[in-house]
Amino acid sequence: MCSELLKFQLVPDESEGFFKLKLSDARFCRVRHCPVCQWRRSLMWKARAYKILPQVVTDYPKHRWLFVTLTVKNCQIQELRENLDSMNKAFKRLTELKTWPAKGWVKSIEVTKGRDGVSAHPHLHILAMVPPSYFSHGYLSHAKWVALWQQCLRIDYQPIIHTSAIAKHHNPSLLIPEILKYQVKESDLVGDREWFLELTRQLHKTRAIAVGGILRQYMRELEEKNQDLINESEETDEVDGESLYFRWERKLQRFNIE
Repeated sequence: MCSELLKFQLVPDESEGFFKLKLSDARFCRVRHCPVCQWRRSLMWKARAYKILPQVVTDYPKHRWLFVTLTVKNCQIQELRENLDSMNKAFKRLTELKTWPAKGWVKSIEVTKGRDGVSAHPHLHILAMVPPSYFSHGYLSHAKWVALWQQCLRIDYQPIIHTSAIAKHHNPSLLIPEILKYQVKESDLVGDREWFLELTRQLHKTRAIAVGGILRQYMRELEEKNQDLINESEETDEVDGESLYFRWERKLQRFNIE
């Protein structure tokens, strides 16, 4: 029943004589893994990140950016919370090492279904801000990244890691859609009822987004809170008190104007 009733305000467009529709109210279910609510939450995170990152780049123009994906072996869905706790503790150990290169970072958790259709594949996406000296001294090779992540995880196998540097002339905002996307793919939510229900139990009250280092003072609001899913930038004054309501008609599979 999520978002079956939508309220839009009429807002003047830049073009004279035209109006735009701005979402002003909606009956969101706010269930953690609802595809609609995930999408709205992702839009809010992205909007804030796009607004904040240019200031970070201005304040630290010579710093570079890395995109890092940290993984572990697949686990049974019933063991997901335990594995995520271990990964988060391992990441904290990683950031406390003297060799950790990032001065600031954004971390997000993604969980996908294993190829066997039963297991879970948790992994961390990291947008890391490193000083310009990283590429001259202090550089971590792929093998070193693997060794450090294995050390911090305290495991007896070599985990898979992906690292890539963002070119100097590229804006780190390009990676925001990848970092601040859904936590779980929609296709994984609808494929297996029992898998989905257990996933919901395992991820209950876990944090999807975390910010650390010097980026925390800029991007603290990205960390997940009990937020309204109507973006602040969309809240505008009504024109002549006029609003439009749209209600989802299940039989027709479409929205109708109230």
